[in-house]
Formats: sequence, structure tokens, C-alpha cells
Amino acid sequence: MKRKHGQLSDDDLAIWRQVTERTEKLDLNSLFTPETSSPATPLPVFRKPKTVLLGKPVAQPHKTTQDLMPSLPDQMRNVPVQMDQKAFGKLKRGKLQPEGRIDLHGMTLDRAHPALTRFILSSNKSGKRLVLVITGKGKQRDKGGPIPVRHGVLRHQVPQWLAMPPLKSLVLQVSQAHISHGGGGAYYVYLRRQR
Repeated sequence: MKRKHGQLSDDDLAIWRQVTERTEKLDLNSLFTPETSSPATPLPVFRKPKTVLLGKPVAQPHKTTQDLMPSLPDQMRNVPVQMDQKAFGKLKRGKLQPEGRIDLHGMTLDRAHPALTRFILSSNKSGKRLVLVITGKGKQRDKGGPIPVRHGVLRHQVPQWLAMPPLKSLVLQVSQAHISHGGGGAYYVYLRRQR
């Protein structure tokens, strides 16, 4: 006997009946109730703004991103402040002048890493506390391929290098520079005191 496309055989139907006999119906209400500490607290209501075109509401296009990692400035803001709060406030406002600077523009990763390491080690040895590391904002190189390319490779790599040995023990705080010192294309690196 020839089976039609999409029909199950008798053996397949018997297996399917066994599976359905053992399953239990899910209570969807218990799955999707919000877990709150106090049930009396009302949840905030967010309304989507609407625009009107020819008397009819038009849905707003929404942005979707595939990047699940927070942006670099958001990551930097979430790092706890290790240095004096008053000095950190001056630093963020661009009121402190860096005692040294290194420009990594145009360098490849394999040239920039040793140059940064030498610079931080020599700055610490000479007693400097605040240095400026200029990375540049990076070029937009994503051609729309299947694998996304990170914008500003050095800009993303420098904080990671500063958080690894041998620089980790010398660095007290890393922060994005004030706009007067390069903004998103530079970092303030606040070094620990020499002991």
C-alpha cells in the first residue's frame, strides 16, 4: 500500500498516541504571572506614541538590534569608581589635565598592545597619575556580512588590556575621556600611587 505525502504510518500513529497520553496540559496563567514581592504594587503602563496620517494612526517602526552586549559607554558607566569621588568628578568634567598621552591611531593590535604596555609601565615608574590613551573612534567597516564587525577595534580592546596583568595592578580607574580630550575616541587612565 502506497502512503500519500504527509500521512503517518500505523506505527507512527501508535507512537504519537502514547506520547499524547503521557502529556499534561500546561496552565498558561501560572507560567506568565509576574513574580513581585508585593502583589499590591501596580505595574507601570507604557504607551507607544502614535502618529496620525490622514486621520489614521500609523504604527511607529521599532529598532531591533542583534547585539546583546551593552554598548561600550554603558559598560564603562557601570564600572564602580575606585578613585576619590571628588577627583573623579573633576576627571569626568575634563578639569584634570593628563600628565602623559599616547596616540594609538592607525596602529594594528599587535603593535598597539606592546606600545600601551610600555607607556603605562614607564608612566607609573615616573610617578604620573593621570594619562590619556587615544584610540580613535574607529572606522565603520561592517559590509553587512553574516558576521558583524565591531566598530573601533582598538577602542574596545584597550580597556580589556588595561584590566589584564601586568597593567591591572597599576591601573586604578579607566574612564572615557571628556570631549575636550577626545571624547569617545580616548580614555583617561588613572594610575595607582607608587609604593
